[in-house]
Amino acid sequence: MKRALTAIIFGASLIGLLSGCASSRLVNSDVTSFARWAPAPPAPGASYRFERLPSQQQPDARQPALEGLAQAALAKVGLQHNPQVAAFSVQVSATTQPILRPRLDAYGYPYGGGSSIFVGSGIGSGGGSIGFGIGVPLGGGSMDPPLYRRDVNLVIRELRGNTAVYETRAFSEDPWGDDGPVIATMLDAALRNFPVPPVGTRRISIEIPR
Repeated sequence: MKRALTAIIFGASLIGLLSGCASSRLVNSDVTSFARWAPAPPAPGASYRFERLPSQQQPDARQPALEGLAQAALAKVGLQHNPQVAAFSVQVSATTQPILRPRLDAYGYPYGGGSSIFVGSGIGSGGGSIGFGIGVPLGGGSMDPPLYRRDVNLVIRELRGNTAVYETRAFSEDPWGDDGPVIATMLDAALRNFPVPPVGTRRISIEIPR
């Protein structure tokens, strides 16, 4: 009876542990940032406005949605969106490119024989870019779930001198297909250590709900 009870408790604990793991996921971003504040970084509460390139002026909701995600990330590091009294401008862009992958056997070859090629392209404007990837298995074969290759770029300019004072980029390649939560997390990663980032590229992993 004692052994059976122990087994039941162990099984319940294992199920709870597995359920907890399944309820979250890890977004890994490779982040590179550069700062050139003159004379000093902005104080908390500094105001900014968004700036758009001509290619980002398309009459759709993609760029405004991306700027909404950026606004939330910038608020976490102390910057406030206030176009009327802005001291800085922010330009943000993002691209997503799905990559289809042939399923490989134990020897590293695609099932069904042959090899595979990848053709990718991007269309759209700035933060509203949409990428298309086509994996072509030569000789047939099944496919693994796609990876999603994402790039997020954010540049801050001081309006008084029209000088770029902060630039940051986050890159990720993962299986998560939902752009919104992943890009929001990548923006948080891109702004990690703001306003004085470390030198070089660093891997930042952030856990979010599945």
